[in-house]
Amino acid sequence: MRRTWMIFASAVMLGAGATGQSQVAAPPAAPPATLADGARWTASVPARWNGTLLLWSHGYSPVPHPPEDAPASVRDALLARGYALAGSSYADAGWALDSAVPDQFATIEAFAKVHGRPKRVIAWGMSMGGLVTTALAETAPRRIDGALALCPSIGGAVGMMNMALDGAYAFKMLLALGSAIRLTGVDDDRANGARVAAVVAEAQRTPQGRARLALAGVLAGLPGWTTPGAPAPAADDAVGQEAEMAKTFAMGVFLPRVDQERRGGGGFSWNSGVDYRRQLARSGRGALVARLYWTAGLDLGRDLATLAAGPRVAAAPDAVAYMMAHYTPTARPLVPILSVQNIGDGLTSPSLQRSYVEAAARRAPGAAEALWVAGAGHCTFATGTMLAALDHLERRVARGRWPARPAGFVAYTPPPMLRPCLRGGACR
Repeated sequence: MRRTWMIFASAVMLGAGATGQSQVAAPPAAPPATLADGARWTASVPARWNGTLLLWSHGYSPVPHPPEDAPASVRDALLARGYALAGSSYADAGWALDSAVPDQFATIEAFAKVHGRPKRVIAWGMSMGGLVTTALAETAPRRIDGALALCPSIGGAVGMMNMALDGAYAFKMLLALGSAIRLTGVDDDRANGARVAAVVAEAQRTPQGRARLALAGVLAGLPGWTTPGAPAPAADDAVGQEAEMAKTFAMGVFLPRVDQERRGGGGFSWNSGVDYRRQLARSGRGALVARLYWTAGLDLGRDLATLAAGPRVAAAPDAVAYMMAHYTPTARPLVPILSVQNIGDGLTSPSLQRSYVEAAARRAPGAAEALWVAGAGHCTFATGTMLAALDHLERRVARGRWPARPAGFVAYTPPPMLRPCLRGGACR
């Protein structure tokens, strides 16, 4: 199971996972310099700088991440277009939102002292780095001009982890009751994930196990397509969609918690008062689950009653407050923000992107837009996809309105986020 955890870590560290065509080699980034809190930053400036600085925010890494100014797959192409690039390591590893945001702002100032003040700053990042980018876009005073959040945890720490908890709770109650699997208060994310993966593998052996796993996956917001390069199962292919959810269940539902709970001083997720019968109905995927239950000869109503009667998880108020601050969005961006995601992302639920853009439409009309890629996997974007998204955002910044959806992206509406939570708003 060590290999399973390392796959998860390499996927969410990201940039890791972006793919693209090879480019002509560009000059290496300048040697890293140090910010006041010990974080390191680096930058690259092409000979013909177009005046725009792209501020890169890297994703979650359980170990210290070296500073980088862009993902390797797209770096040369950006420099060839005349962009200057910069990014920091953040002062901390792990769920480093509390240091990442000030470190990225400090990187802009450090860059300006060395290379001159940019005409425009576009923040961008992947996965957790997409959430960092969202925080930069929402933080006053405004210090950037636009934000590109790729495969982002844009639903925010509290809502994202609450939705994951719902799937984890259903999984343990129906498939792993009495096991050592922990929902919160996790002491070792990798060991906990290994226990989950073993139960998932066993559940796949029977129709009953597959039906119950599908219920848990739907409550957690997992999509029914997660394998890069594989075709998407048909909309009515319940068996195929469950198999896809199973492939990313351990990593996409039992998200890392150790560092976040350490920083917050306790558990920050809860499911007190959640009605799982209602959540299943709200998901719009109840028919898929019901079909698998019927095939397995199980009573879905009885399992939902089991979830209703089970012991619930409470959160520590101080820990919730910490994770609201680091970071749960307001959905009130001060600059245009473009969020881009694969429709088959099994590590960061596509429901998060839908939730943010819909909330921003109410709170900051015209500021946020979503683009969807007809692909699967976490942050597996081709170079051309990232460049097209950047062009789309730049047009919005320059013209004051979103242009038509560019070629290469598709119309898509994922299921709703079942546990939305915004800073300054209610948490479901």
